Amino acid sequence: MSGAQRYIDADTVVVDPHDDATTAPPAGKRRRGPRWRRILVICLVAAAILGGSAMIGGALYLRSVESDIDRVDAFADVPEEGRPQAVPGGAMNMLILGSDSRDPEGTGGSRTDTIILAHIPKDRSSAQLVSIPRDTWVNVPKSKDGRNGGRDAKINAAYSWGGVPLMVQTVESFTKVRIDHVMIVDFAGFKEIIDALGGVDIKSEKTFTSIHPPFRTFQQGTQRMDGEAALDYSRQRKQFADGDFARIRHQQQVIKAILDRAVSGGIVTSPTRLNSFVKATSNAVSVDEKMSLLGLASDLRNLRGSNLTFLTSPTKGTGRVGNESVVFANTEKARTFYDAVRRDAVDEIVRVAREARSGS
Repeated sequence: MSGAQRYIDADTVVVDPHDDATTAPPAGKRRRGPRWRRILVICLVAAAILGGSAMIGGALYLRSVESDIDRVDAFADVPEEGRPQAVPGGAMNMLILGSDSRDPEGTGGSRTDTIILAHIPKDRSSAQLVSIPRDTWVNVPKSKDGRNGGRDAKINAAYSWGGVPLMVQTVESFTKVRIDHVMIVDFAGFKEIIDALGGVDIKSEKTFTSIHPPFRTFQQGTQRMDGEAALDYSRQRKQFADGDFARIRHQQQVIKAILDRAVSGGIVTSPTRLNSFVKATSNAVSVDEKMSLLGLASDLRNLRGSNLTFLTSPTKGTGRVGNESVVFANTEKARTFYDAVRRDAVDEIVRVAREARSGS
């Protein structure tokens, strides 16, 4: 990929039309250090750029920064009894929780804006990132201490009520998939990462004007965006017929563009740029206590934008419960879909998600 620019096209990003998301930063027991953005990018991205022979030198570098990572006690308050069994054969499932703390339309509070179940197959050749709409109406189980949950609600309420542990319980209860690791990221921090990379190339599906100051216009087609512009682009939804699904699609474009730019932009060969990149990502990532950055980097060293597939948990559409606008899960399709995840059946995971999206 050296020398060639890779553009992320809105038309090629796979996303399903049923989600919603707008709230703010997570709570939890945290130790001092950086946060989630470091994982999405230093694990999915740096994992890729530290592949091959670079992995040897990269290992020393990753060890030197691993101690700085913010750690979250994600599983201590999750009752082991009743948890799903681990996926056989070494496949991995990571729960990625994201918020955009500086979104001009943010509502504040401590709910998650983005909920992604990342499935990494046992052969580590790809990753399937499954967006679970934040307004999905689910049963939030009672927390281990019995003080929170125990009723139906939007899935992101679990985070507000019981932090990361109750969110893990709720996602496992909904999907019947065991969560191996957890990452938390603030999407607002992507600005510094993108600037450290020298910008990213994004292909917009149409010309439109941002609803946020300074009201920049995004032209249809490919353009190089700095961090401020890319972050603004990732927040836009009201100009699109599919609303918040457009915002999800734009976020996915930006994530893929960061990954491709990090891999192809020569960052590994420039100590100054690599240091700026790592420093930027260091300010936005939290991970669970057991996650090894070096181990994950080794596992994911072959990942590129081209072998990431973005999917959406099967839904029936939106509706209302009382005064709340919610997303209803397609229970039958979701059961089949998450069964494929549990069996590490990658082709079936993608097929079922796309069938649910098309209504077939």
